[in-house]
Amino acid sequence: MQNHGLFSVAMEGNPRDNTAMQKLLNQIHSPADLRALNKQETESLCQEIRECIVSTVMQNGGHMASNLGVVELTIALHKAFDAPSDQIVFDVGHQCYTHKLLTGRADRFCTLRTRDGISGFPNCTESPYDAFQTGHSSTSISAAVGMARARDLAGQTHSVVAVIGDGALTGGMSYEALNDGADLGSSLIVILNDNEMSISKNVGGMTEYLNKIRSSPRYHSFKRRFKGFLRSIPLIGGGLYRVVDWTKDCVKRIFLQPVFFEEIGYVYLGPIDGHDVDAMVSVFSQAKELDRPVFIHVITQKGRGYRPAAKDPEKFHGVSPFVVEKNGNGGETCSHLLGRKLIELSEKDRRITAVTAAMPTGTGLSAYQERFPKRCFDVGIAEEHGVTMSAGMAKAGMRPYFAVYASFLQRAYDQILTDVCIQGLPVTLCVDRAGIVGEDGETHHGVFDLSMMMPMPGLTIMEPATPSEMEEMLEMTLTLNGPCAIRYPKGSLWAGSSKKEPVVYGKAQELLPISRITVVTAGSMVGCAYEAIAQLVQKGIEAIGLVNLRFLKPLDGKLLRRLEEEAQVLLVVEENSVHGGIGDALAGYFSARSSIRIEKLGVGDAFVKHGQRAQLLHELGLDRDGIASRLETILEESR
Repeated sequence: MQNHGLFSVAMEGNPRDNTAMQKLLNQIHSPADLRALNKQETESLCQEIRECIVSTVMQNGGHMASNLGVVELTIALHKAFDAPSDQIVFDVGHQCYTHKLLTGRADRFCTLRTRDGISGFPNCTESPYDAFQTGHSSTSISAAVGMARARDLAGQTHSVVAVIGDGALTGGMSYEALNDGADLGSSLIVILNDNEMSISKNVGGMTEYLNKIRSSPRYHSFKRRFKGFLRSIPLIGGGLYRVVDWTKDCVKRIFLQPVFFEEIGYVYLGPIDGHDVDAMVSVFSQAKELDRPVFIHVITQKGRGYRPAAKDPEKFHGVSPFVVEKNGNGGETCSHLLGRKLIELSEKDRRITAVTAAMPTGTGLSAYQERFPKRCFDVGIAEEHGVTMSAGMAKAGMRPYFAVYASFLQRAYDQILTDVCIQGLPVTLCVDRAGIVGEDGETHHGVFDLSMMMPMPGLTIMEPATPSEMEEMLEMTLTLNGPCAIRYPKGSLWAGSSKKEPVVYGKAQELLPISRITVVTAGSMVGCAYEAIAQLVQKGIEAIGLVNLRFLKPLDGKLLRRLEEEAQVLLVVEENSVHGGIGDALAGYFSARSSIRIEKLGVGDAFVKHGQRAQLLHELGLDRDGIASRLETILEESR
């Protein structure tokens, strides 16, 4: 484990050398070891864990602020519950670093998010302590309800716990699950990790007292008997019960505000200090004894223990390694280009609006948000709502641009199809992180969105290869009267060749003359293919054609007819699944027209693990050397 010399100025407490830094953490081989620690040792362990997280994230990149905020909460969970017999489901998953350190993976934590190392998210194949594989938001309660029902059907009695953040509660799926879970009729514990609020001592003291009473089985037994007694009083019993119940709700609304959760059927406990391990263990232990759904409200501080992260948690949400791998071609990132270009277009066109699902910084819209605060809408972690809300704006005459990561857009399949495409509305989907994204792994690679969108009637799908193409495509969307999607990768685009051609709707670019063997590709793969062909030319290999499709839908019919006449083999290269992508579209077109051979190079029928983007592309054969090797094989076979 490396110490970067920053702890003395940034970490709270006194810095220690590496040996001391791991003293307690090295003694934790399973959660059972936590129960032997006293209060002082637990506090020291919390600091060691924070130092370990900061050191590792500096080296490997990862999610810093959220993980630093849940150190005590995770320790309390593992002290109060007996995992893996008790099942703990972390929502989103990027808050699981402490959980991994406490469940037998501390010795491998230095491999976090690296190829063949441990994942940055819960992974069921990695450890039995990871109860459910989560990478996207608002899923934990649904999974927990399912696990609790399975437990009940099997006649088992273990606890099922969902840990969900306040941001994830902006996702509609979490409310669907809360509503259903309230009817469970047995134990379910939902813990809200609220890191946006501060704790009032007065409220905290009162609720600590009330929690002890309200979480007591004796209290609930008395409550049921008292209700029955009031209702049994002749003539006035029903009215008296309603008055008492109304008074109770008024007091709760004034002092505690837990009414929503209690009204739908949960015992509400909190708010609790999420950095007080003993207080949380006490409440969690009491909640285990209640044979009904319980909602526990825990207050935490993002970035706690590392001052830069605590001061700016959004900046330290997802952190790149301090020794950074070069991303793309070193130019302006696609996300930044989007924000800059939308500002430019919005200066001239008042119809333009920008929409994001809790990712203004990641999608490049922060500057736009500052320049046009009334025309930029952050809908929270609610991609389905974001798409349909954009459709509503388009129906009313606006020109919305919804900037969203490809893997998150997949959650809004029905809304794109039904609410946007059927009505032919001019919504532009700015699909960021299309393709391989790297260290976040299976749940975050954008390799299925294209296959999802290709069958949707009326949807124009564009994929720029260069920054200038992306700018021209964004300008073009304002001239179209239907839905559009622009896909672009993480990082920057290819600088381009000397051959410049303006973007024309539905027209591909013939970068290198069509030949017997021709590469057909788009977007991030165009530059790789161009360099691969140049490498083969230096070896004296015959000329190979190269087509930059630009438009994946509609395809350029005129160019397809030329390919039919002049090419024998097409190598279709795409940073997407080979199932349902460009290769399948071309194979379907040519199957009834010619004997042209279609070779596909892309992501196969498997999920791509985590690792550096360049490393993963190399393993998939989607870099210069991989494309060149595949072309040499095709040339050899064709002889």
